[in-house]
Amino acid sequence: MRIDRPRPTLPISAPWTLAGLCVLALVGCSRAPIHVEDGPEPFDGGLRDHVSFLCELEPPRSAAHPDALDRAADYIESLFRSAGARVSEQAFEVDGHTYRNVIASFGPEAGSRMIVGAHYDVCGDLPGADDNGSGVAVLLELAKVLGRTTPDSTVELVAFTLEEPPYFDSRDMGSARHAQDLRVRGVEVSGMISLEMLGFYSGAEGSQTFPAPSLEERYGTVGDFLAVVGRPQDEALVRSTQAALHRDGLRAEPLLAPPSVTGVDFSDHRNYWDLDMTAIMITDTAFFRNPNYHEAGDTPDTLDFDRMQLAVHGVHDAITAWLSALEPTSR
Repeated sequence: MRIDRPRPTLPISAPWTLAGLCVLALVGCSRAPIHVEDGPEPFDGGLRDHVSFLCELEPPRSAAHPDALDRAADYIESLFRSAGARVSEQAFEVDGHTYRNVIASFGPEAGSRMIVGAHYDVCGDLPGADDNGSGVAVLLELAKVLGRTTPDSTVELVAFTLEEPPYFDSRDMGSARHAQDLRVRGVEVSGMISLEMLGFYSGAEGSQTFPAPSLEERYGTVGDFLAVVGRPQDEALVRSTQAALHRDGLRAEPLLAPPSVTGVDFSDHRNYWDLDMTAIMITDTAFFRNPNYHEAGDTPDTLDFDRMQLAVHGVHDAITAWLSALEPTSR
C-alpha cells in the first residue's frame, strides 16, 4: 500500500476518512470473539516461508532493483506452476527496465473471470513483510487451494509489480497495465479482489486507531479484524466477501465509500475502478494499526500467520460464493 507522505496524527490516506462516515451506515458490521485456537488447523509453514523469502531478498524488491523483483517473480511463478495453474506473465518496459506481472489461471480458459491480486514490490529498501509480503503469501497459498478444487469459472491470480512509489497513481502500475490489457482484449471481469496487507493484528485496547471517535464506537479500538473496502456500487461483492471471511478466529468488517474519499483507493483495485469494473480491497488497515508500516521493523516475526491462513480459506470461500451467485449466462 502506498503512502508517500509523513503520517499525521489523524492520517488522511487510509481506508477510512471523515468524508466517508456518511456511507458507513450503508453496511452493517458484525461482532465475534476471536479464538484462533478454535478455527481451522494452524498454517503449515508455507505462509511464513513465502514472507521470509520475499523479505530476505537483497537488495530489496523495489522498482529501483529490477533484478530483485525478477527473483521475486521467479519464486512466485514456480509456486504457481507447482499448484497446477496455467502460468503466464505480462512484461512491460518502464524507464528502460523490464518489469512483469505474474499470472496464474484456474478453471476454464474461456468466459468471464474473477481476478484476485497482490503486489509483490516494496516501498524503498525495506523488508515489506506486511506490505505486501502478507498479501502475496496468501495469494500463493490460495493457488494451492484452487489447484485442488478446480473452480467452474475462470479465476486469475495476479502478482502485480510497481504498486509502490514512484509509479503509484500512474499508468505504469502493474495492475493498471493488467486492467487495461483485459479491457483491450474484451475480457469480461466478474469481480476483482485486492489483497493489501493481511498480516498484522493486536489484541490490545487502543491498538486500532481511526480518524474519528464515531468509528471507534462502531468498531472498537482492538486491531483484530480485516476490513473489506469497496464503493457503494461494489456492495454485493463487499457483503459476500465479508461474510465469507468472518469466521471463528477471524473478524471481518465492511466499509463502503466512494472513490473520492481519500485513501480507499490506495491499492491495486483502483485501476479496475477506473475501467468501471467491480473491485474491492481486503486490508488490515495499514498504519492505522501497524506501527511498522513503511519501516525497517516490518518483518515476518510481527505477523499473525494463523489468521493469515484463515484469510486464505476465507478468500477462497468468497470466490466460490461470488461465482456461484453469478447468472449462468455470465459464467
